Amino acid sequence: MTRTILFRLHWALGLTAGLVLVVLGVTGALMSYEEAIGDWADRDRAFVAVRDAARLAPEALVARLEAQRPGLKVNALTVSGDPGRSPRARFVYDARTGARPASVYLDPYDGRALGPARLETAFATVRTLHRWLLVPGDGKGWGRSITGASTVALLVFLATGLYLRWPQIHSWRIWLKPSLKRPGRARWWSLHTIAGTWLLPAYAVIALSGLWWSYESYRNAATWMLTGEAPRQRPGRVLGRTGPAEPLALDKAWAAFQAGDGHGAQLAIVTLPGPDATAIRIRYLAHDADHPKARNEMTFDPATGAQISVSRYADKSLGQRMADNMLEVHRGRFFGGFVAFVFFAASLLMPLLAASGLVLYTLRRRSARRRAKAPAPGIDAVQGLKA
Repeated sequence: MTRTILFRLHWALGLTAGLVLVVLGVTGALMSYEEAIGDWADRDRAFVAVRDAARLAPEALVARLEAQRPGLKVNALTVSGDPGRSPRARFVYDARTGARPASVYLDPYDGRALGPARLETAFATVRTLHRWLLVPGDGKGWGRSITGASTVALLVFLATGLYLRWPQIHSWRIWLKPSLKRPGRARWWSLHTIAGTWLLPAYAVIALSGLWWSYESYRNAATWMLTGEAPRQRPGRVLGRTGPAEPLALDKAWAAFQAGDGHGAQLAIVTLPGPDATAIRIRYLAHDADHPKARNEMTFDPATGAQISVSRYADKSLGQRMADNMLEVHRGRFFGGFVAFVFFAASLLMPLLAASGLVLYTLRRRSARRRAKAPAPGIDAVQGLKA
C-alpha cells in the first residue's frame, strides 16, 4: 500500500513539476559557465594587448567613462590582476526604468569604452527564467512560488525514487550499472533509475541550496544552522550613487589596498558608495586563492581613503563560507572544478530523466489498457463447453 501511494505521488509530481524542473535544469546549466561563455563572446574587448605604458587609476577610469556615457553613474569597477584583461565597469540601476545598463569594458591605458558585455542582457533573461519563469512580479510574483514548489518536488522525487528502487539484494551492479540490453519498459526503467541514482547527490545539494532563494524562513533557518547567527540584511538595488559632497578618495583607497592585503590580487571589485553603502568596498581574490569565490573584503573611508575594516575568507568557519557563497554551493563551484562540472552535467541531464520518466508512464498506461481489454483467463474454454 505504501509503495503504491509513493509510486503515484512520484509520477503525479513528474507530470506537474517535471516541466518546470526541466526549465530550471537547462537554464541552470547555461548559467554554470556564464563567465566563460561571456569571455568567449567578448574576447575582442575583454582582453587587451599589454603595452609599455602606465595604466589609469580607478578615479580616472570612472571619470572618463562617465564623460563618455552622460547621465550614467558607475557603481562598480572590476579590475583583474592579469594585465591582459580589460577593466569592466557596472552602472547603477536607472532610476526611471529600474533596469541596469549593460556593463562596459574599458581600455586600461586611456579609459576608452571598448564596448558593452554582449550576452549580459541574454543571461539576465535566462536568470529571470530560472528564478521565476519570466512571470511578472519577479521575486514577488507567482513565479517564485512555482519554482520553490518544484524544488521541493525534486526532493520528494529523490526520496520516493530511492524508496521505490530499493532492491532486496544489494549489489553495486544493481545500484549503478544500467541494463540497456533489456527490451521495452525494463530498458527505460533501468536508464531512469540508474541515472537518478548517479545524480542523486548532486540533485540533493542543488535542491537544498536552491530553496535558499525560494523561502525566507528556509534561508533564515539554514543561515542559523550554518553560522549560528541570524542572516544579515541584504541591500536593495542601487538606483543612484549618493556619497559625500567632496570628491571620493578612490585612488587613495586603491593605493592603500594595493600596498596592503591587495598586493598581487587576482581580481578586485571596487564598489563605490551608494544608498546601501557609505564606504568604498573592495572585494578581492588574493594571489594564492584556490577558490573562485574565496573573496576577502576591505572597506575604506570615502573622504580620506583610510582603511576601515577587513574581512578575510580564511578566517571564516566552513558554515560562514557556505552561507556567504550559497550561489557557488548551488553551482557546485564551492567544491571545486570537477564537482562544478558534475553539477553542470546533472542540470543538463534533467530533460533525460523527465523524458525517460514520461516514456515509462506512457508504456505503463498502454500496458494497463491492453490488460483491461484482454479477455478473462479461461473464457474461451467456457464458451467452447457451452457450444
